[in-house]
Amino acid sequence: MRREKVLNSFPAGDPYGSWPAEEYAARCRERGQRATVVMDLDGDAFLVVALDADAPHSGV
Repeated sequence: MRREKVLNSFPAGDPYGSWPAEEYAARCRERGQRATVVMDLDGDAFLVVALDADAPHSGV
């Protein structure tokens, strides 16, 4: 099971779409943090999440 921590949230209705979230995630990765962008359909937002490096990986 992978654990994630939400680092930031960006409204999906933003005129620039997911770009602000992607740029934020890229800055996090530059600092060595394992970050990715996911869509929160219920919240209508793009979430930047940090993947927990300590969580076991399934390899699937």
